[in-house]
Amino acid sequence: MSQFMFVSDLDHTLVGDDSALLDLNSRLQQHRQEYGTKIVYATGRSPLLYRELQQEKNLLQPDALVLSVGTEIYLDDSNIPDSQWSEILSPGWNRELVVNTATKFLELKPQPTSEQRPFKVSFFLEAEQSEKILPELETELQKCGLNIKLIYSSGIDLDIVPRSSDKGQAVQFLRQKWKFVAEKTIVCGDSGNDIALFAAGVERGIIVGNARPELLQWHNENPADYRYLAQNYCAGGILEGLQHFGFLE
Repeated sequence: MSQFMFVSDLDHTLVGDDSALLDLNSRLQQHRQEYGTKIVYATGRSPLLYRELQQEKNLLQPDALVLSVGTEIYLDDSNIPDSQWSEILSPGWNRELVVNTATKFLELKPQPTSEQRPFKVSFFLEAEQSEKILPELETELQKCGLNIKLIYSSGIDLDIVPRSSDKGQAVQFLRQKWKFVAEKTIVCGDSGNDIALFAAGVERGIIVGNARPELLQWHNENPADYRYLAQNYCAGGILEGLQHFGFLE
């Protein structure tokens, strides 16, 4: 057994099966103490919503947090976003122009204030309207010369973020910072905004058994032997995958 970098989405991936989470937490904490394994949470949640979940589920203290779908990185329990990462995201980003352009689309309903972040503008968009609205919105934003991308997940959540930001790019940044090879990095997820985790490189991937259709479709269209589709749900699926790849006994 040796040191590895563990990266997981939270809702419906790490969190969702309390007894399996207790078991996984115990094993990860022991592995971190013995081998120096790094624990990273990569979530669409804002800092506020992350803290709520951390307290509710008694999550382990991570070595790094990737919040707001990859637009913010926090190291070692700091409350201040990593400035190096913010500098990478800044070119071609104009938050005010993004907001002004997007609010012309009446189908987009703003998410709560806590979810509006320096490098993220977030809306609710009904699934049946998304096929029409998303291409039109992207075209309008590109006309403004903005360096952005749209992340749509769970059939309702739309995030507009800098093109160079997502969970996958954030993990690559951390992996290089900590000098982990891809073969010693594991990423776990369940939904559309986790595709970036699996697509960014050749890290070992665990898709939990309760994964959403958009992630399963992508997985089927992009098969890879370094990615594992678990049978079990949530933390149980992560444990299954960690054992499959030989990271845990």
